[in-house]
Amino acid sequence: MKGKKITVMGLGLHGGGIGTVRFLSEIGAQVVVTDLKSKEELAPSLKKLAGLKNVTYVLGQHWPEDFKKVDMVIKTPPVPWTNKYIKMALESNVSVEIDSSLFFKFCRNLIIGVTGTKGKTTTAHLIYKILEAAGISAVEVGVSQISVLDKLKDLKKDSVVVFELSSWRLSALGKHKLSPQIAVITNIFPDHLNYYKSMEEYIKDKKNIFLYQNRKDSSVINGDNAIMRQFEGEIKSQLIKFSKNKVSKGKSVGIDNGIIYFSDGIDERKVMEVREIKLRGEHNLENVLAAIAATCAAGVKLEIIRKVILEFEGIPNRLELVREVNGVKFINDTSATTPEAAIGGINSFSEPIILIAGGSDKNLDMTTFAKIIRDKVRKVIFLKGPATDKIISAIKEMDNNSANSEFKIVGSMEEAVMLAQKETEKGDVVLLSPGAASFGLFTNEFDRGDKFREAVNRLN
Repeated sequence: MKGKKITVMGLGLHGGGIGTVRFLSEIGAQVVVTDLKSKEELAPSLKKLAGLKNVTYVLGQHWPEDFKKVDMVIKTPPVPWTNKYIKMALESNVSVEIDSSLFFKFCRNLIIGVTGTKGKTTTAHLIYKILEAAGISAVEVGVSQISVLDKLKDLKKDSVVVFELSSWRLSALGKHKLSPQIAVITNIFPDHLNYYKSMEEYIKDKKNIFLYQNRKDSSVINGDNAIMRQFEGEIKSQLIKFSKNKVSKGKSVGIDNGIIYFSDGIDERKVMEVREIKLRGEHNLENVLAAIAATCAAGVKLEIIRKVILEFEGIPNRLELVREVNGVKFINDTSATTPEAAIGGINSFSEPIILIAGGSDKNLDMTTFAKIIRDKVRKVIFLKGPATDKIISAIKEMDNNSANSEFKIVGSMEEAVMLAQKETEKGDVVLLSPGAASFGLFTNEFDRGDKFREAVNRLN
């Protein structure tokens, strides 16, 4: 790629574009960065790229020649393959990649790929911590805001890569017929239906994580997820199921009478007791089971796996305890961007909950989420947005008594936290678990979590 003219479509503010541009500059490519955002909007990202060689910027617009008269286009993951500029490149026989497909082409190391509608970040990070404890040179890629291509320089000959793969990044792997050697799917629920035309299209991209494996590879799937059970006939690699129940056949990680077992298909061995896990919530139990299965597939000993899980308390933005104020716990679960994830957050607590929820819509059904809010939440403060409107409509439809109720809708996180605190009593939990996307009020879900932390830390 040295000396080649390469267009990076979408610098963005999340960090991925920054890593791609830095990598291309360092290997000597001639880089054109194009983004519809203005120089002022992209100022934080541009500051991090100051001083790089061989980089030119086309901001606030796209020029056709940057897609037709170049050697390669690297698009940011959320840009659809149907975008007119991407189609322009493909029709001009220009190779189009995403950072994930290029990483897979360059990388010669073992890759553990982790995907799922929810839980992939927690699972990927737990896998990383287990590998690290086993003395393995592990490298996290794509986890939260960790960029991708500039991680290639961190790889040693014996490194194992733990790669968090969104459906968007998996779409590129499908086009280039690439899959990781160990594939992990935590769960599949409706998501990103503002991007995908149908649930079937979303599932199709997810399946790329295992479709191009060989028989020596491994696939870890959630045996309790109805959608994933339909995948079994398509998986050519060694199948490892995880379940909150006992699994009677094949390689598995299952639970029997409160004890987690790993089975290699012949012998069954105890890993640990469920009650020993510090992470809250049934969804986190599934994440732990998936991590056990993946690291067993990578050859890690059970005693090391158990030791790390006993110490693991989770990661920021996922049921993260920010602070306790006057006997009230403030919990940051900003990464609950789907109704199912937010329901999981609510169900993780037995204490009375004051919920901060709502926001932007991803064309998801909010009916069940609305019912859980009505039945299990003492008070709710809504962040304004189309998803909030859907939740409130659903609550009104199922409860005539709420038709004329006043719902508290705010336009900032600071206002939401202040209102929530006024509703609290000692022993309550204030839970940010939105069940919706962040765009509109916030830059992204991480910005939403940061704003929550800042507001909570200002409380008296």
